[in-house]
Amino acid sequence: MSLTEARFHDLVDATQQTLEDIFDESDLDIDLESSAGVLTVKFDNASQVIFSRQEPLRQLWLAARSGGFHFDYDEESERWMCDKSEEQLGEMLERIVLEQAGIKLEFEGL
Repeated sequence: MSLTEARFHDLVDATQQTLEDIFDESDLDIDLESSAGVLTVKFDNASQVIFSRQEPLRQLWLAARSGGFHFDYDEESERWMCDKSEEQLGEMLERIVLEQAGIKLEFEGL
């Protein structure tokens, strides 16, 4: 079953708010920018991760130093899952933040 547009936006908004909260509560020296459905996280080493909503595809996209990843929302697990590797968004973010910022953050619930 495909997500409705309203449900998709609600899910992405909630996910981006959770991400902002996690990054805000971390000890990382970062800059967060949120505009027009795009959340950019800039680390102090000049690397960044970018989250964007792709409304026509009902996907959440993640751009990182290691590549670009597309996530579909899985209603059964209530998680964003990578459309290629089936890795959960939270698991991938733990790895990416460790690679890019050198710190381990927990992204539970994503």
